[in-house]
Amino acid sequence: MNEIFASVALIVVLLVLLSGGVWVGLTLAGVAWFGMEFFTARAAGDAMAMTIWGSASSWTLTALPLFVWMGEILYRTNLSENMFRGLAPWVNALPGRLLHTNVIGCTIFASVSGSSAATCATVGKMNIPELQKRGYSEAQIIGSLGGPATLGLLIPPSIILIVYGVSAELSISKLFMAGVLPGLMLAVLFSGWIIVWALLNPEKVPKADATLTFKQKVYEARHLIPVVLLISSVVASIYSGIATATEAAAIGVTGALILSASQKALTWDSFKASLFGATRLYCMIALILAGAAFMTLSMGYIGLPRQLAEYVGSLNLSPAMLIVVLGIFYILIGCFLDGISTIVLTMSVVLPIIQAAGIDPLWFGIFLVITVETAQITPPVGFNLFVLQSMTGKQITYIAKVCAPYFGLMVLALVMLWLFPEIVTALPNKM
Repeated sequence: MNEIFASVALIVVLLVLLSGGVWVGLTLAGVAWFGMEFFTARAAGDAMAMTIWGSASSWTLTALPLFVWMGEILYRTNLSENMFRGLAPWVNALPGRLLHTNVIGCTIFASVSGSSAATCATVGKMNIPELQKRGYSEAQIIGSLGGPATLGLLIPPSIILIVYGVSAELSISKLFMAGVLPGLMLAVLFSGWIIVWALLNPEKVPKADATLTFKQKVYEARHLIPVVLLISSVVASIYSGIATATEAAAIGVTGALILSASQKALTWDSFKASLFGATRLYCMIALILAGAAFMTLSMGYIGLPRQLAEYVGSLNLSPAMLIVVLGIFYILIGCFLDGISTIVLTMSVVLPIIQAAGIDPLWFGIFLVITVETAQITPPVGFNLFVLQSMTGKQITYIAKVCAPYFGLMVLALVMLWLFPEIVTALPNKM
């Protein structure tokens, strides 16, 4: 009963602060302080200080500002325009046309960053201005970026898969391979939705550029060479083991600066503008991460995630119903906690439950990551929603609304994984 009262009180405080216009990061920290102060015996002050310091000083997190800076540098060159010139002839024949570049860009960059926020920020910086300039629907621009950006959590290298693999004592390499086909399947579903929307709303899609022959398309694809070289250098440095994700991000920044200089777009003013732009965006993200880390600690002390997981385990459900309940549980809890914290706080209870039900932990890891992905675009604490809000100035409710179809597609993907588990297990079984 105490946990239920605490849950209701925390939700009320969260909604009051958000509706009052308080910054999201400060709201999360405020809710966490309230929970620690009134529902635990732990002193809130020093817990907040240590948690925020630990979150802000994380070495793994340093990849995020570097990738954001890379996006800011590229935004100030004609590289994004060139990317569109290279891709446009190939996607113009598809209904929805250049909206597919959001899906393609997020899928490619997800294999570089391993972070949903970095994918959203970097691809958004490059694509949003170009699509707006060409007259595409604002709702579709934002939606087709917010949904596919979640692929940063699934397509390897993925930080959240590493956390799950350590928690479940599974091979990280097999988990990485298990995430490839589901990630590509989600990308196809996202592009499929864009096609369906475009067929239903043809008047909202700008006219295609002039039709080109295959030879002309190949010639136009030369504009992709700088982008391909940059991304290839980052991906190759990670997969060859030469660099960590953070070091690869530094390679990406260096490559972006070189490309910018080669295009004579790198001036002292543009360098300062890119640095300040990246600093502003990352500070917003870092404040939210710090608040989320403190809120995670607060919830852990109150015992909410563990209590809910133990309650699910006590229901003695069939494997199919257990997956449904766990899916709903993780989507709901993901609305208030970040994905890594969700796994850390619940895995010790949930893992024995799924093993007892005969569910493959490898398959469950991919299922879990996709449910966590859905939380990236669901209010009140959908992280991609906040990143898009900072980039577009739109209300969270509006952004959540235009991202809603992609939430439905991720739920559909979960159903497909249950019906066809080979989508997850095929590649790991061939290793």
